Amino acid sequence: MSPTSETAHGGRRLVIVESPAKAKTIKGYLGPGYVVEASVGHIRDLPSGAAEVPEKYTGEVRRLGVDVEHDFQPIYVVNADKKAQVRKLKELLAESDELFLATDEDREGEAIAWHLQEVLKPKVPVHRMVFHEITKDAIREAVANPRELNQRMVDAQETRRILDRLYGYEVSPVLWKKVMPKLSAGRVQSVATRLVVERERERIAFRSAEYWDLTGTFGTGRSGDASDPSQLVARLATVDGKRVAQGRDFGADGWLKTDSVLHLDEGNARALAAALAETSFAVRSVESKPYRRSPYAPFRTTTLQQEASRKLGFGAKATMQVAQKLYENGFITYMRTDSTILSDTAVSAARAQVTQLYGADYLPEKPRVYAGKVKNAQEAHEAIRPSGDRFRTPAETGLTGDQFKLYELIWKRTVASQMKDATGNSVTVKIGGTAADGRDAEFSASGKTITFHGFMKAYVEGADDPNAELDDRERRLPQVAQGDPLTADEITVDGHATKPPARYTEASLVKELEEREIGRPSTYASIIGTILDRGYVFKKGTALVPSFLSFAVVNLLEKHFGRLVDYDFTARMEDDLDRIARGEAQSVPWLKRFYFGEGESGGTGGAADAGNGDGDHLGGLKELVTDLGAIDAREISSFPVGNGVVLRVGRYGPYVERGEKEQEGHQRADVPEDLAPDELTVELAEELLAKPSGDFELGTDPVSGHQIVAKDGRYGPYVTEILPEGTPKTGKNAVKPRTASLFKSMALDTVTLEDALRLMSLPRVVGTDAEGVEITAQNGRYGPYLKKGTDSRSLTEEDQLFTITLDEALAIYAQPKQRGRAAAKPPLKELGTDPVSEKPVVVKDGRFGPYVTDGETNATLRTGDSVETITPERGYELLAEKRAKGPAKKTAKKAPAKKTAAKKTATKTAAKKTTAAKKTAAKKTTTTAKKTAARKTAAAEQE
Repeated sequence: MSPTSETAHGGRRLVIVESPAKAKTIKGYLGPGYVVEASVGHIRDLPSGAAEVPEKYTGEVRRLGVDVEHDFQPIYVVNADKKAQVRKLKELLAESDELFLATDEDREGEAIAWHLQEVLKPKVPVHRMVFHEITKDAIREAVANPRELNQRMVDAQETRRILDRLYGYEVSPVLWKKVMPKLSAGRVQSVATRLVVERERERIAFRSAEYWDLTGTFGTGRSGDASDPSQLVARLATVDGKRVAQGRDFGADGWLKTDSVLHLDEGNARALAAALAETSFAVRSVESKPYRRSPYAPFRTTTLQQEASRKLGFGAKATMQVAQKLYENGFITYMRTDSTILSDTAVSAARAQVTQLYGADYLPEKPRVYAGKVKNAQEAHEAIRPSGDRFRTPAETGLTGDQFKLYELIWKRTVASQMKDATGNSVTVKIGGTAADGRDAEFSASGKTITFHGFMKAYVEGADDPNAELDDRERRLPQVAQGDPLTADEITVDGHATKPPARYTEASLVKELEEREIGRPSTYASIIGTILDRGYVFKKGTALVPSFLSFAVVNLLEKHFGRLVDYDFTARMEDDLDRIARGEAQSVPWLKRFYFGEGESGGTGGAADAGNGDGDHLGGLKELVTDLGAIDAREISSFPVGNGVVLRVGRYGPYVERGEKEQEGHQRADVPEDLAPDELTVELAEELLAKPSGDFELGTDPVSGHQIVAKDGRYGPYVTEILPEGTPKTGKNAVKPRTASLFKSMALDTVTLEDALRLMSLPRVVGTDAEGVEITAQNGRYGPYLKKGTDSRSLTEEDQLFTITLDEALAIYAQPKQRGRAAAKPPLKELGTDPVSEKPVVVKDGRFGPYVTDGETNATLRTGDSVETITPERGYELLAEKRAKGPAKKTAKKAPAKKTAAKKTATKTAAKKTTAAKKTAAKKTTTTAKKTAARKTAAAEQE
């Protein structure tokens, strides 16, 4: 069945894909006789709130959207924003002779195809059309060779969806009640958060230790050149046969892990260096080994995310957004894959380009085959590679910006994967001598030479550690032999301090999750996005820093839901879900075991056997969330700092506290939300407590008789009046207290009653202009300004609010309004050259705070970023994410309504408009209420 034969018979085929961009590309390949339309993602899902659940369902079903009492039957509803699209698809289907469901080839795509079939209820033949690249040949091949829906894949995806719903909707309310409203828990997001928190705990527990060693620069006594240096630099390796301690010998806490090494302090190191000053040295051994390095496997989802982070500064989310565009426009194969396999077509294309670009010497005799290293990888899929049977070089694509950079990365990696090994030699030289005090000292130097670069001509993988040595780095040593005498030209003493474990970056967290077999690689970008959006984690540079809020959440989950955030248990759940996908286990018995703790067969376990692995009954999820009385909300949100100071996570943010409320000596102070937990030392806590806080009584207003106080609020210090008891706060007669923010030049503990009364007198009427329009002086979010009707003009000084005269105000309004700054401010910081746009990146101060820019793209700094700490890599990442989102959509302005000639017609039209407006308003109110309710419930769920 081909497009040509079908068109000849005059039939009409409807092809449904997920995205409009993909629909446009595929339509161009299929031509007449085909209608290609997008579902625009999922059209149906579990209800986001009770308001969306049909009336026939009651009780727990309305809350969960899943009937747990009847084999976990899910309740599906068409998304409100997709109803119009569903109507359109039904209309197109009514005019079609065949239906092709051409959603993505993974489990998520299979589920979307099934939902489309369930909702559209087609009466024409239905085919499942799959492809892993959007090229003309691939699309026509997919049309000619459709298959049936894979129900096992659908069941597996449905089980995951139900599992995540039960987890989120049962555990999240516990967080709302015991930590803070609007929080969420999720099967993978909670475990990912725990990893980040545990790394921060290690940093908090870390105590730096010193260790010292010696570095010797030894001369051969002959002149040298680039290929045969005259000197070699070696590090002290052993003293009297005992190995000298290096960084690898210290644990995560900063202290030495073993007594079998020699830990030199500064005094011993300097004494040894002095004793070696006149020592004669000689080469004790030279060990040479062949060096061989094989190319890296082609990209899968996680390795692409890691390399894009290292080399391009892209976050995981930005990487997937750019890759999605490349896939939809036909440049690369499907970007959500666990596989490293290349098709025969791809291997042939890669080998052809190796010969063409690098020569036959770089092509191995046989094609390279990469076995799948990822457990449960969907091996039918390919790795991420350039599309087509002939790879376009980056220059041939016509791509620019982020898409060009990412395509180039994928292209290089794919071509390099089919090239020869890099070869060379690695050499280790041992140098020894006897010190004046009789101690034997042995130094060691290692080198590497690459005689044939092989695949490294095309591509070298990056590293998470910026100080790590990459594969193509050479270190040449002099050509020496055993017994050769050497002179000690210089011996230096080097001190080192142990460093705390590095925080996770997006790349290293993805790597950690994958190594622990937690979650699916295709979801890691969304998981990291979720924990960032929820405020559990924020960024400092490229590092992921846990918030104090995440400490409280993880503390609760570990103490009361330990199995749900257990790494091994989460990995076993993933195995079970994959077994269901393969038909080796059944969904319903497994869900029963997970939720109710029943000893059902049909899976290796659920919540019941987590933790001990022996299958004993330990209770299911429902049992875990039933007894909330045992959870002490104050305890799980409290963390001792020292000296009687406790860090607490409150409803409005973190704060430090000493003593109890209502007791003498009680102190409390807010903690900056962007402060990294490992930076909260006892000294800093004492400093925060020493700052003025609380209410400062300033005196009584002589006019109103009300007490005036100064306070430190969520949005900064301010002054306000205390209204008498009984003053109505709501209703028609409600009275609001006068309130005013302090000027930037004022301090909470020095503001006076006179200052407060002047501040609360604002806005001040300056006068009126010749037309009678009032001019006022006001203090706003962006500083002092004048206001006349809708025309505002900035003032340069805060005191002008009280001193400016009418004549001065009129003079300001007589000047043309400045539509920008008179002179551009100098940048706050220079970061370097952006790897994508290749333009200089700087930090500037904008209306809404500091932002990074390369002159074309602007990205506002986020929570946790600051001008002082932002790194070039973080700046490039912010710009990459902003570019990936694309330009903001502009709302089209409505054309002005035409005026009618007759008054009668105008009156009728006005009446109709009024009626329509009322109906629209009522409809909007109902919709808003439903959406609000849905949002509150949806917060419980992690997708």
